[in-house]
Amino acid sequence: MTEMLVTNARLVLADSILDGAIGVRDGLIQDIGEGPSSIADAVDFEGDFLIPGFVELHTDNLEKHLQPRPGVMWPSSAASVVAHDVQIAGAGITTVFDAVAVGEYSAASARRQMITTTVETVANPRVREVLRSEHLLHLRCELADPAVLDIYKPIADNPYVKLVSLMDHTPGQRQWADLAKWRQFNRDKKWTDLEFDQMVADRIAAQSQYVNRYRTAVIDLAREHGSVLASHDDTTPEHVDEAMNDGISISEFPTSIDAAAHAHRHGMKVVMGAPNVVRGGSHSGNVSAIDLVQQDLLDGLSSDYVPSSLMQSVFLLNQSAGIDLAKAVSFVSANPARMVGLDDRGVIEIGKRADFSRVRLIDGVPVILSVWREGRRVS
Repeated sequence: MTEMLVTNARLVLADSILDGAIGVRDGLIQDIGEGPSSIADAVDFEGDFLIPGFVELHTDNLEKHLQPRPGVMWPSSAASVVAHDVQIAGAGITTVFDAVAVGEYSAASARRQMITTTVETVANPRVREVLRSEHLLHLRCELADPAVLDIYKPIADNPYVKLVSLMDHTPGQRQWADLAKWRQFNRDKKWTDLEFDQMVADRIAAQSQYVNRYRTAVIDLAREHGSVLASHDDTTPEHVDEAMNDGISISEFPTSIDAAAHAHRHGMKVVMGAPNVVRGGSHSGNVSAIDLVQQDLLDGLSSDYVPSSLMQSVFLLNQSAGIDLAKAVSFVSANPARMVGLDDRGVIEIGKRADFSRVRLIDGVPVILSVWREGRRVS
C-alpha cells in the first residue's frame, strides 16, 4: 500500500476552487480537506494549483518524433514514442490518445509507413511500463483513401484502439473549403497551377468513389470492436445530421458555428483545438474556439499539434475570456474523459485516479512544476 498527502494546494475541483489538501492511497484519491496541513512528510504545494490530469483525445505530436523532418524517418519507433511521452507528461496530460493517420492517398506516404510500427510500439508491454502517461490510440480514418480499409482492418481489434474518427480532407469542403488555405498547407509540394488543379480534381473523384462505401464499413468495424466514434470537421448541419444518424457522439473540430450549434443542440459533444484558443483563431480560417466557448457550445479541447496548448488555453480562457477556471479545466479533463467512457479520472474527487499536476502562475503564464499519475510522480 502506498500513500501520500498533498497540502497547501489550490485544488481545482469539478465546480470550485478549494484551498486544501488531498490524501492518496494506492493510486486513488482517498481524502479531500480544507486548510493547510503541518504533517512533516507531506508534499507542500506552497499555494500552487493542483489541477486534474488532462485527457487528450487527439494529438499529432507523435508523428513529429517519428518523422522529425520531411523524408526523415527516425530509426527507432520506441525511442520516438518515449520522447513524445516526455512532452505529453510534461504538458500535464496523464491520459493521451495518440492520433494515427489511417490513409493518406499515397502508398509511399510516410504516415502510412508509420502506422504498423506505431501501433505495435504503443501496445508493447515493455514500452508501456516505462511510459509516464497512459497511451491509447485514436485512428483517424481518411475515407477518401482507397486503402483505408486495408490499413484499418488489421489493427481494428487492437485493445488500445479506443477512438476512431471519420475524416474527409477532400479539398473544397469541410476544413479545406478555402482552396487557397489547402494549397498553403501543402506549399512544400510546390505544385504548379496545372498540377494543383489536377490534384484537386483527383481528390474530388476519389471522394465520389470511396467515401460513402468506406464510411459504412469503418463505422461497422469500430462498433464491432467497441471504439468510440467521432466525426471530423463538420461544416454544415447536414454533416452533423449524417453523424447523428450513424450514432456518432463526438463532433471533432467543427469548422462553422452553425455545425457546432447544431451538434451541441442535439447532444453531440463538441471538441475544438486548444491552439485555436491560444492563437485567437483557426490556422485554416475556420470558426474561433473562443466564440464557441462564449456561446456555451464547447465541451472539450484537444492539443492537436501543440501539447502545451492545453494548459495555456485553460488559463487564457479564465484570464481573457472570463471563463470560470474550474469550467475551463473541465474542457481538458473531466469532459473528454466522459466522452470516451473513462469515468475513473479527469476530476479531483474521492475514489478517482490520483492524476494531477502542480501548476504555478508566473506573470500570468501557467508553469507545470510536476505531474503525478495514479499517485506516482512522473514529471
